[in-house]
Amino acid sequence: MKVFGIIVAAMLLSAVPATKHTPATAMRTIDNKAFKRGEKLNYRIHYGIIDAGTATISVENENKVVDGRNTYHIIGTGNSTGAFNFFFKVRDKYESFIDEKAICPVVFSRHVDEGGFKFTQDEVYDQEYHKVNSNGKEYTIPAYVQDMLSAFYYARTFDYTKEKPGKIDSVMTFVDNEVWPLRIKFIKRDTLDCDLGKIRCMVFEPMVQKGRIFKHDDDLQVWISDDASHVPIRAQANVLVGSIKLDLESYSGLVSDLAIVK
Repeated sequence: MKVFGIIVAAMLLSAVPATKHTPATAMRTIDNKAFKRGEKLNYRIHYGIIDAGTATISVENENKVVDGRNTYHIIGTGNSTGAFNFFFKVRDKYESFIDEKAICPVVFSRHVDEGGFKFTQDEVYDQEYHKVNSNGKEYTIPAYVQDMLSAFYYARTFDYTKEKPGKIDSVMTFVDNEVWPLRIKFIKRDTLDCDLGKIRCMVFEPMVQKGRIFKHDDDLQVWISDDASHVPIRAQANVLVGSIKLDLESYSGLVSDLAIVK
């Protein structure tokens, strides 16, 4: 996954607190008050001063039953726009079916088309037996391991009211056929002045791998709305070839109002 997709994925995986693994025979129930079916978040992507693309993530207004359990159907897309299409065309799509009660993935797919590089990945999770089938190959996974989209929605169900800056949390994710402990540091609370107004936020630093895309392991920051919905408002990254920024452009279907300062 190249630069464009890495930043989109990192934004979706932001602000994930630690989780305790429990026996899969006793499927957990998460008290979800953060999102619902029908939610849609639209982002504008900037590469330096260039208006480079758009990203959208939505909870489809449907309920697909998988193995007798209700699911949320999540779709995330990333597309380059305008002049950016001429030298790096992007058409990415991510889909995840998330167990409605346990907030963990049961099916995930990724279709990457970036600058001529194309890649497809299909994953089927067996959370009861700690297995995942990825493009026909089986892997052993931790209980309630998350995919690239489900991690974001799982994180939004947590109560950050008593969270203190400086705390480092982690969650086990399954990315590119590997189990990866995503580690994120809570930096501070901040009021972000953006096109949607002034929004109370929490700022996080996902600890990225330096060298390939990033110069330092703290080159990515994410602003999450400090309210019940925990919506990513902005993601900003310094990369080896410049800087990338994502800003929330519009939204609909939230369970609560954004923490906009009146």
